[in-house]
Amino acid sequence: MAKKEKSGIEIIENSEALRKEVFKVEGFFERNQKAVLGVVVVILALVAGAFGYNYWNKGQEKEAQVAMFDAVNSFEADSTSQALKGQGGNEGLESVADNYSSTKGGNLANMYAGIAFMKEGKFNEAIGRLEKFSANDDVLQPRAYTLIGDSYLELGKADDAIKYYKKAVDYKPNKFATPGYMMKLGIAYQEAKNNSEAVKVYASVIDKYPSAIESVLAKKYKSKLEAELGGN
Repeated sequence: MAKKEKSGIEIIENSEALRKEVFKVEGFFERNQKAVLGVVVVILALVAGAFGYNYWNKGQEKEAQVAMFDAVNSFEADSTSQALKGQGGNEGLESVADNYSSTKGGNLANMYAGIAFMKEGKFNEAIGRLEKFSANDDVLQPRAYTLIGDSYLELGKADDAIKYYKKAVDYKPNKFATPGYMMKLGIAYQEAKNNSEAVKVYASVIDKYPSAIESVLAKKYKSKLEAELGGN
């Protein structure tokens, strides 16, 4: 029992645990898909009103965390259906996300639910959940954008995928993750039959992140596309 509570707390309160799940699902799609390498701010005018909301919200946060324990454990065990819908009177991720939407737990539940839907191949449902997730986090927010892009690409909607990959690329750029987002963007442009834009993206990877591993692949793709464009 103690082991179960430790697992739940680590998942809910430690964003690193969720980051690992995000990377895990991206790895899953990179191995299996052909096309891709993958809050409302409440303002209260009165101090008393703000205090009342914060007091209520703390109680909601605790309830959300408790409600998520079983759902997260099911998620970790790859029981995606049980994680999403719940079982034996325990709430699922969708219920937690909807019933505790103003809490951190409810927000994270949307991310988990989106990933679970992706694993089930339900990409429209995944998009709906992932779009509700919001975090001021250098890793999780851009990853959420890329997962939405991956889902759109799976649905054959390259233009929509491009929009979200751009969001990921523009969100707090850094040398560790941004080159990978840019490669996804370039491939989405290729899927959209816009090779000239893809070449620009690959060239940007090479120029801005020359030491990144992705730069090697970008050179290869850029060279191939330029040869094709030159032959037309």
